Amino acid sequence: MPRIIFDIETVGVDFTTLDPTSQESLLRYAQTDEEEKELKSQLGFSPLTGEIVAIGILNPDTDRGAVYFQAPDSPALAAREESNVQYTPVPNEKELLRQFWQVMSHYDQFVTFNGRAFDGPYLIIRSAIRKIKPTVNLMPNRYYDTHIDLLDRLTFFGAVRRKMNLHMWCKAFGIESPKDKGVTGDDVAQLFKDKRYEDIARYCYDDVRATKELFFAWDKYINIK
Repeated sequence: MPRIIFDIETVGVDFTTLDPTSQESLLRYAQTDEEEKELKSQLGFSPLTGEIVAIGILNPDTDRGAVYFQAPDSPALAAREESNVQYTPVPNEKELLRQFWQVMSHYDQFVTFNGRAFDGPYLIIRSAIRKIKPTVNLMPNRYYDTHIDLLDRLTFFGAVRRKMNLHMWCKAFGIESPKDKGVTGDDVAQLFKDKRYEDIARYCYDDVRATKELFFAWDKYINIK
């Protein structure tokens, strides 16, 4: 069964570009300036107020990967390969999604960390907004092996209440965490503003690399086939 690991990076829209009704709805429960600031910084968590700026993929069987990443206003930035990873800049989110779904059509099994709760739905909704139809179903029945969400599997489908993030799981299993290099998901929005698009792409690939190692550990020591 051809399988692929994927991960996305997102950024939120500028809050001031939202219409007044949307702004009021989002700020409805913000009681303090700190809460309002935090809410505005989290717009990238929703496909209704954010967009995808990078998608990383990795074939765990061939150890070859790719990252498609937005690089608007950077026509001089060319695609290149580094250590079995193809980095491909694209001008906008629509082209990002188009290339992603074209690649995904060649795979039957998908591996993620928290992909059923975040990456999968986000990709599907953003694609619909951009008028792009998915080529595969990223959200099958959660108990099927079509989409193996490691956060789901490692917490035994919600039986474990404290789920923890990818960094914590990597540390526990002796895997190098993407955050060990000094970049976290919270930095992506500022990196995008600073036009450090390749830094986002590398961070995204570090996520899929770590997910691959965690997947191998789960499959070898926990998965009962």
